[in-house]
Amino acid sequence: MHDVEWVFGYGSLIWNPGFTPAETVPAHLGGYARSFCLRSIQHRGTEALPGLVLGLDPKEGASCQGLALRIAPRDHDAVLAELRARELVTDAYREAILPLELEDGRQVQALAYVMRRDHWQYAGDLPHDEQARIIASAHGGRGPNAEYLFNTTAHLTRLGLPDQDLESLSRAVRTLLDDQQ
Repeated sequence: MHDVEWVFGYGSLIWNPGFTPAETVPAHLGGYARSFCLRSIQHRGTEALPGLVLGLDPKEGASCQGLALRIAPRDHDAVLAELRARELVTDAYREAILPLELEDGRQVQALAYVMRRDHWQYAGDLPHDEQARIIASAHGGRGPNAEYLFNTTAHLTRLGLPDQDLESLSRAVRTLLDDQQ
C-alpha cells in the first residue's frame, strides 16, 4: 500500500476526511453501491442500539459517485495509519484498490473501504423504513446517526453529486424525528 496516492470518499470521508487532501476531485466508481449496510456500534451507534453507516457494497451494474482525495506524499504514512484506525476498527470493511474515473477524465487507482458481506455487522438490504427507524434513534461516540446521514446527503448535493436514495432516507428520518418532538 506504499504506492497509494488516492482515497475514495463516499460517506463521511467526503465531509470529514481527517486529513487535508493535496487534491479533491469528484469521482465515479463502477460495480459498487453506496448503502447503509454497516451496523455501527461505536461511531454512530452502540452495541446495545447499533446505528447504520454507509458502506460500499459490491453490486453488478451499480455505481457510486464520491470524491477522490489525493494524499500528499509527505503525509502518506500518517494518513494511512489514521484511516486504518478509523475505518478498520471492527474489520467490517476491507481495504481494496479500485479504479476510479475522475470528473476531469483521469483514471486513477484509489484505496477504498469496502463492506465485508461475511461480517456480523453487515446489514445489507434492510427495508427503507427500518433503515430510517434505526438512523433516527441511534447515537454513538461521534454523535447522532441522523447527523451522519444529513451531513453526507448535504455535502453530496453541494458537490453536484445528489444521491436520490440518501435524499429519500433523509426525508423519512426527518419525519420520524419531527414526530418524536
